[in-house]
Amino acid sequence: MTGRVLLTLLSHWRRAPGQLADLLAGLALATGLWTAVQAINAEARASYDAANAALGGAVERWESGSGAVGIESWAALRRAGWDASPILEGRLEIGGTVYSLTGIEPLTAPASGGAGAGSADADALSLDFLLPPGLLLAAPQAVDAISSASGLPPVEAAAGIEPGAILTDIGTAQRLLGRPGEASAILIDPSRQGLTPIAEIAPELSRAEGGGGEAARLTGSFHLNLTAFGFLSFAVGLFIVYAAIGLAFEQRRASLRTLRAIGAPLSAVIAALLLEAVALSLLAGGAGVVLGGLVASALLPDVAATLRGLYGAEVGGALSIRPGWVISGLAIAVTGALLATAQSVRRAAQTGLLASARPRAWARASSARLGVQALVAAGFVLTGFAVPQLADGMIAGFAMLGGLLIGAALALPPVAAAVLAGLERLASGPRTEWFLADTRQQLPALSLALMALMLALAANIGVGTMVGSFRATFTGWLDQRLAAEVYVTARSEDQAEQIRDFLLPRTDAVLPIWETRATLAGRPGEVYAVADHPTYRDNWPLLTARENVWEAVAAGEALLVNEQYWRGEGLDLGDGVDLPGGALPVAGVYSDYGNPRYQVLIAPDQLTERFEGVSRTRWAVRVDPARTEALIAALQAEFDLPRNGAVDQAAVKAFSLRVFERTFTVTAALNVLTLSVAAFAMFASLVTLAQMRLPQLAPVWALGMTRKSLARLELLRAAALAALTFALALPAGLALAWALLAVVNVEAFGWRLPMFFFPGDMARLFVLALIAALLAAALPARRLAARPPRDFLAVFAQER
Repeated sequence: MTGRVLLTLLSHWRRAPGQLADLLAGLALATGLWTAVQAINAEARASYDAANAALGGAVERWESGSGAVGIESWAALRRAGWDASPILEGRLEIGGTVYSLTGIEPLTAPASGGAGAGSADADALSLDFLLPPGLLLAAPQAVDAISSASGLPPVEAAAGIEPGAILTDIGTAQRLLGRPGEASAILIDPSRQGLTPIAEIAPELSRAEGGGGEAARLTGSFHLNLTAFGFLSFAVGLFIVYAAIGLAFEQRRASLRTLRAIGAPLSAVIAALLLEAVALSLLAGGAGVVLGGLVASALLPDVAATLRGLYGAEVGGALSIRPGWVISGLAIAVTGALLATAQSVRRAAQTGLLASARPRAWARASSARLGVQALVAAGFVLTGFAVPQLADGMIAGFAMLGGLLIGAALALPPVAAAVLAGLERLASGPRTEWFLADTRQQLPALSLALMALMLALAANIGVGTMVGSFRATFTGWLDQRLAAEVYVTARSEDQAEQIRDFLLPRTDAVLPIWETRATLAGRPGEVYAVADHPTYRDNWPLLTARENVWEAVAAGEALLVNEQYWRGEGLDLGDGVDLPGGALPVAGVYSDYGNPRYQVLIAPDQLTERFEGVSRTRWAVRVDPARTEALIAALQAEFDLPRNGAVDQAAVKAFSLRVFERTFTVTAALNVLTLSVAAFAMFASLVTLAQMRLPQLAPVWALGMTRKSLARLELLRAAALAALTFALALPAGLALAWALLAVVNVEAFGWRLPMFFFPGDMARLFVLALIAALLAAALPARRLAARPPRDFLAVFAQER
């Protein structure tokens, strides 16, 4: 019996192929966007796991607190019998692209290839890899870009190298990075027994976490953000499915009544509805998984650039088909379709035989629930604002976003109905009154599409405001932080002193950029030297500070901490920060966007007294901007500087802004896709409703209104509803932006951004919303204008 009922239900789709296409397309789009995000996240996590296996599987990674390991430590370990191999890691800009450069010692490197740069077999490396000028190994797709740059060793393609990585001999890496005699870490096989303990041979070394684990920890918030956006996109697309299935149920009320009347059991009807949903979801879900793979392939290079630029995490730029995200896509497609069908199943189970014959029951019932829906919406909004007050962490932040978005979407139909009712009371003339009343009557059937449009608009406003605020803040912050005109990196400390002597008579000031790695509050951190100079007093961006802050730091009586440290540890001005040689009080807090680590600024003499192995090879140079090019040329002619050893402020700022723009490419793409899905949801609803609305339009046509006038009113109605939706989405989007900047961003990255408003961007989005609504209504309006009069007359012949 269930099979016969299922065939009867499926026959509806043969009579309504357009509605079937809407349902399948909506579910495929929703599944595609979700799958794309899952595929990107899966690829990133696989890269982290590969790096973790390469660095922390059979070997341990040992590092120095200063961030630089002397080659003599490696030699001492080798002489003591340890299987140890040095590794040098750095970042190299080539043609505007930043690559992760890894130098290995191939004769002692572990079989994994080290560094996660790739799986190149050290035993298979040619002699050119070891001898000057060296050899660079890169992914096949990156070879041409790297080869086109001047001043680099030859480049060869190698399998297993990530697109953003370069593998070379450690001596070549030291020359390119200007770090002679240094390593970033030493990889040691811990299985050897009976040897002198490592702590006695190289007491400056300590065992570190695997690189992949650290990358996964740092990037967790980024992937959670992507997942939330993917789920939002799926929810927007699911409105299409819910609307299509709900309308199909309304259209099949007579069929269901007939099936029940001739003896079909209720259980068979429900089973058929569920089987239909599963079959359609598997069909659409399969197409969505394919679509998601294509979208992920297009977005993955920008995601890799974002993770590399913000976190230093290496992710491949090519997508691999993994069972996890394929199964996830199909599973969520089936789950979404079953959720969308649940309402139809409930109605079929609760509605009597005769009640099923009422064609407007759905609309009237939906209107009666608007008051309850308004209360539920208010509950979601209040809960969203309350969650951060009761709990901390990223989950609490996204729970707040979910409450705000769901509450705003649920509030749209009752608020829109109230606005239309108010306009009806103010309207004059029968045509205007009918237009408003007819619009209010359509609201229940269109509410899902409008809610999808509102979610998409609110997400665009919120994320756009957040990105715009970040861009405005970041640009101003760069102008403050990059106050010096030229930045110089020497190959050694001896060369650095020579460069300083060369620059002093030719410039206004030569300021140290000295640094070291340190453990701050139990976490890996950085300690920098800050000179007592007007460059910092006048430009350094402080969020809060005590009086005479710079004098206290220069005297070695206090220090500055970055916002991440301040918020992460809940510090106040005057609180002590533990450092070697004794604690120093916090005198001020500075903004430090884009840095996931804790950071401290102290006086140069304090840095060298308290820490060993301080890197003293970088200088910030103050000079007349008109002389920067000549000064850089003189430096390069006088000294053998490493690549990018002397750069001007404009180049550093341009590079930082390029990284920033690529960081939000994925978000912008998902915004556009989500808005497109919402527009399609509105189109699907209007097309489906066009046939069902004929009984409401026929009397108006019979009273003298032309078909073209009715078509123009349909366009006007779509534009008016889109404008009303935008008016309600605007405060929701601004609340979303505030939540992202003040709650989620603080939990994810440890810093808070000021919120700016961008009326021009909002105006453009309003125009896009109107265009999307008009395009969605264009086809139904055109069909209405061309509809033959006999269709309208048939309504009266049927006495409906």
